[in-house]
Amino acid sequence: MDQVVALPVEGDPTVCFRLWFKVGSQNDPPGKEGLAALTAQMITEASTKSNSYEDVLDRLFPIAGSYAAVASVEQTVVYGRIHKDNLDRYYPLLLQAVMAPAFKQEDLDRLKSDALNNLENTLRYSSDEELGKAVLYSTIFRGTPYGHLPVGTIEGVKSITVEDVRGFYRKYFTRDNVVIGLGGGYQGQLLDKIRADLAALPAGKPQPVPPPQPPKIEGLQVKIVEKDCSATAISMGFPINLLRGEKDWYALAVANSWLGEHRSPSSHLYNVLREIRGLNYGDYSYIEYFHDGGALQTPPPNYARRRQIFEIWIRPVPNAARQFALRGAIREYEHLVDNGLTESEFDLTRKFLHNYVLHYAPTTMDRLAFALDDKFYGLEKGTGHLELFRKMLEQVTLSEVNAAVKKYWQYKNMQIVIVTKDAESLKKALATNAPSPYTYPTAKPESVLEEDKQISTFKLDIKPENVSIVPVGDLFVK
Repeated sequence: MDQVVALPVEGDPTVCFRLWFKVGSQNDPPGKEGLAALTAQMITEASTKSNSYEDVLDRLFPIAGSYAAVASVEQTVVYGRIHKDNLDRYYPLLLQAVMAPAFKQEDLDRLKSDALNNLENTLRYSSDEELGKAVLYSTIFRGTPYGHLPVGTIEGVKSITVEDVRGFYRKYFTRDNVVIGLGGGYQGQLLDKIRADLAALPAGKPQPVPPPQPPKIEGLQVKIVEKDCSATAISMGFPINLLRGEKDWYALAVANSWLGEHRSPSSHLYNVLREIRGLNYGDYSYIEYFHDGGALQTPPPNYARRRQIFEIWIRPVPNAARQFALRGAIREYEHLVDNGLTESEFDLTRKFLHNYVLHYAPTTMDRLAFALDDKFYGLEKGTGHLELFRKMLEQVTLSEVNAAVKKYWQYKNMQIVIVTKDAESLKKALATNAPSPYTYPTAKPESVLEEDKQISTFKLDIKPENVSIVPVGDLFVK
């Protein structure tokens, strides 16, 4: 076992662990969608051979310790953090979880119930914006190993047995399939101990899964999720062949930040749709997967992927404004693709990003997580992503940014997902390109109202046969 990411920090009173197993939902067997996520939970949220789950929690509580897992499409990361004074009491518990999970039926029943509740209720009925993004990804990657959510499908989760979990664990949680991440104020011998302890895992290096090849999107494809909701959530996007570490990624990141930096009030879509028109809470864009955007401020690590999409996320707008908001967002995006950034827009955004990136990893645990992602993307032997990000921002030119926009972005072939009520009327309005004027509840400047006339008639080339409707209750079944 020679795969180690070490990040010693002198003076840090805590010790951080991140154990990355190279497995994720892309490895779920057909009909067992959700197995990778449930296996990770059976390691970190269940009993070990030495302690029941209740006993584990009782032992962790007085030392202010915990451990958990991130189970994404390509990565499963078991992580935890503890004050170094409590390391001797914490480390055996973490090691037992990874090395000796009990795989009890009662734990599996509890975790399956939670997963099914997430799929059947929380995702469908709690957050329309998260629902829309989930449908967007599963639609774009349909028919590929990325085509289902990490939590799985309803039929898949129901079918999973303890023996399925045991078999998955034996196959993928091996000494040849783990990268050890250790950071903070630890002593040198701790790393040697972890390596020796994890060497007792069984041997085995699973066959890698080829990168997904999503089906081609032709034209503007619209999927409307029929749901009785008071506001409309919109997500749209398409696959891009670009990963962090490539110079074009950092060039495109500048354009993306100007267009729709996550939760940034200075980004363009935010200003056009929220600040000027008050349509919603926020409007953002992304060039790589951003997990739990409704809760997080900066990109979370350990959700790395070999295939990304470009995505625009329109947070819920009034139902009466849904077609208007869709037109407004695509109109602004088209203008950027066709015309690029101006010199002043480029300079301002580049300076903002150069400082903002410093907030991505404020803690040792965060920096350790990003270092694992550097290994995923092949950056560990050179400059890491966060350092490279700032370095590239100092070097990239306006012409390179606009060239990257032309190379990777387009607006004629996109998948659009809309979560709304009265789907048939929206389908007809989109297919006929009907005007969509919007009346504001408060007065707006005449300049805004004049521009709204152009937005309300902005042409979207959506063919009737490219619009489908799916009831919310039919989602995530299989």
